[in-house]
Amino acid sequence: MELTPRTFDDAGSGGEGGAVATRTRAGGRRPRRRRWVPLAVLGVVLVALGILVFKGLSDATLYFRNADEAVAQRDSLGTKRFRLQGTVTDDPTEAAGVVSFAVAFNGASVDVRHVGSPPELFRPGIPVVLEGHWDRSDDVFDSDRIMIKHDATYESEDDYQRRMREAEQGGGAGEADTP
Repeated sequence: MELTPRTFDDAGSGGEGGAVATRTRAGGRRPRRRRWVPLAVLGVVLVALGILVFKGLSDATLYFRNADEAVAQRDSLGTKRFRLQGTVTDDPTEAAGVVSFAVAFNGASVDVRHVGSPPELFRPGIPVVLEGHWDRSDDVFDSDRIMIKHDATYESEDDYQRRMREAEQGGGAGEADTP
């Protein structure tokens, strides 16, 4: 197959000697010069979809650590992002959009610094899952997302206060009358 441009002589060019004529396909259509445009668009779309899938999967694979595991693995975790699970143990303090509190699990306690406002159900005694990372200089977990762990049972404020009193006294006193 020859790929050089076609030139016509005096007899074939319609009167102008030595003029270069471009060939068209049958029916007067353009040559296939712009075949790369749809391929480039398809390539950009595939790259964008690949990035979205990668980002979605990487966000879904944040590792979940209990507070005791996170404390034990502090050095190996470094500043990598992960999820920390524990129960809020003290009253949170808020200053300049930063909420400070502690969570505990299996006897290990972690101080937390959360940027943003906590969810409505957030209070001491509630199990939470925090998303964030260890601070570089402190032994503080820097959080930017709080998720409340709860089940489908809801109780009144009186039931909550009774449960908190029982927990402070060592627990187990009112287990017989729970449904």
